[in-house]
Amino acid sequence: MSHRLHLEHFGPVHALPILHYRMEFAQLVRSAFQQVKPDAVAIELPPTLELPFLRAVRRLPQISVISYQAEVKKGSSETVYLLVEPADPLVEAARQALESGVPLHFVDVDTDSYPRHHEQFPDSYSICRIGLEAYYNEYRKAAANQLPCLEDRRREQGMAFRLQGLAQKHRRILYVCGMAHLERVKTLFFMPQAEPLERARREGVNVFNLHPDSCREILAEFPFLSAVYEHRRGPLPAEPEESGAGLRKRFYALELIRGGREELSEETLLGNAILRAARHLGRAGYFPDRQRIIYRLFNEAARHYRQETGEAIHIWQKRAFFRFSRNYALQNGMLLPDLFQLLAAARGCIDDNFAYALCRLATFYPWQAESSDLATIRLSPEEIWGGSRHIRFRPRQKRNKGLSKLALLKRKRETRPGEWLEGFDDPSICSYPPEDIAIEDYGRFLKRKGSMQLSEDLSRSEKFSTSLLDGIDMRETVRNIHEDSIYVREQQRAKGGVGCLVVVFDEDRRKERYPYRMTWLGEHEQESDMAFYATDPAENIVGPGICRCEYGGFLLSYPPRRMLDVWEDPDYRMAASGAEVLLMAALDYSIEKHLVYVAAKPPRSIFKQMAARLGRKIIYIPLGSLSPHKLKQLRVLHVLSGKDKRDIAKDYVW
Repeated sequence: MSHRLHLEHFGPVHALPILHYRMEFAQLVRSAFQQVKPDAVAIELPPTLELPFLRAVRRLPQISVISYQAEVKKGSSETVYLLVEPADPLVEAARQALESGVPLHFVDVDTDSYPRHHEQFPDSYSICRIGLEAYYNEYRKAAANQLPCLEDRRREQGMAFRLQGLAQKHRRILYVCGMAHLERVKTLFFMPQAEPLERARREGVNVFNLHPDSCREILAEFPFLSAVYEHRRGPLPAEPEESGAGLRKRFYALELIRGGREELSEETLLGNAILRAARHLGRAGYFPDRQRIIYRLFNEAARHYRQETGEAIHIWQKRAFFRFSRNYALQNGMLLPDLFQLLAAARGCIDDNFAYALCRLATFYPWQAESSDLATIRLSPEEIWGGSRHIRFRPRQKRNKGLSKLALLKRKRETRPGEWLEGFDDPSICSYPPEDIAIEDYGRFLKRKGSMQLSEDLSRSEKFSTSLLDGIDMRETVRNIHEDSIYVREQQRAKGGVGCLVVVFDEDRRKERYPYRMTWLGEHEQESDMAFYATDPAENIVGPGICRCEYGGFLLSYPPRRMLDVWEDPDYRMAASGAEVLLMAALDYSIEKHLVYVAAKPPRSIFKQMAARLGRKIIYIPLGSLSPHKLKQLRVLHVLSGKDKRDIAKDYVW
């Protein structure tokens, strides 16, 4: 960690240049304190705020707000707010001094008319890669020609004067100061300075407890990051234990029947997610890496998302999320995204439900409560930062028609553990008709797409001679424009239609994720026979006699009522996976010459040979060429314990 630290030395002063409200600099304060072992600490705050600031620091990890009135113009004033949060380097310096019993000095000058500065600094995360010395040197080069305003000069002269006084009493002083001021304070330290003219006391300074709702919105470092930093200030927290099922919406049958499900509060579950993240960021004392914290935030949000929706985050979604958020950050001159950019990436690359799960976790701060020893205050981002950005989520939930459009109907729950499993005593099971209709429609679409692809493969282009055939082939004409010739295209219709359809989402060669294997016969002439493998229905009970599953793959065969149980057929024992069983069955049951195979990768060559011997042809469509959103909808399957459940399923299927 020491290779990242850099201190400016003048006299007995060891000065640490910082950016306010940045977690990396708070950690550097801890490193500087361990390295310098100071006998005094000086921070860039005025003595008039000493008592309220120390009171707020002693309340940590609860977050406080200091407020007072500042006179902007004669006769007019505005309220100034000062956040006291864990990931601020000035707060960390004060905490280190109080915990170690080292004298703490406030050396800044109290001023009312200090202007707002919107100076652009490089992303503080770069310190993790290049260290503070290189960072600070580059900043000094960029700011060399910037002249300080009158108030800056006054404050810097006052800080230099007070440091001169401290230098006569102490041998090692740790001085924590904004890097915009440090170079000039260092120069002024070696010049005679007069005591600054300032108010000795400020009236009307108040300390408030910040309301938890405001805590979600106005912290400089988003709450998840601040909470992880707070946990890692001391010994690593113990691994959290979530007894029972916690937040899970997936329950094993045995667990439900025994009544083993125990509901934990959302606060407990979100707090446990923060504890897990804090534990998995390296050994105690390891420099916290913001990039790894964001990665842990994503993983914990994905875990909650799967437990709430039954849907997993796929690797391509994860890749798109981090690529999008990185590019979004780079557009704003930063290396890593802020919370707004993370939420925008979550909503755009995955969906609103995931963005909402990410938001709940990212903005949760476990120690903040509405009741406190202080009065509680609500603040908006506009009041403290001067502006805000808004993002709206539209998570998929059922709406109560009797309420307003904004009122969401909560999902129904069991009145007692295991109640919903009682409906599965009847061995007769069936599907949910709206899902059957959707999958049949998409199956017809895929068959048409396969036919078009086959026609494309059979079409040919040639130079125009005597006939236009089926029309001019613009692509070939442009490609061979150097020949100064026109190419025409002849479309050849494929002989024979498309029979069976196989869609493979996951091959599952280990046969672990999708243990549920079933063959269903069509209920009427417009419905295909289906064979599929899916997740265990007992893992996700969503209603009385209603289970939610996820397809690993399925086979559609038309006309209906012809298919035997493909999973018990000895002819398919040579198949290495469930996907290959479906493909072999499709070759057997297809009454047309062609069949469509949709998967992430084409079938093994042996199946092409097998198809040729049977007079069949496999049309391969890459899974990645289809709409991810549509595939995601199609992949969900509900198993009902009887046809009588179809009437109530709409209240539980989502």
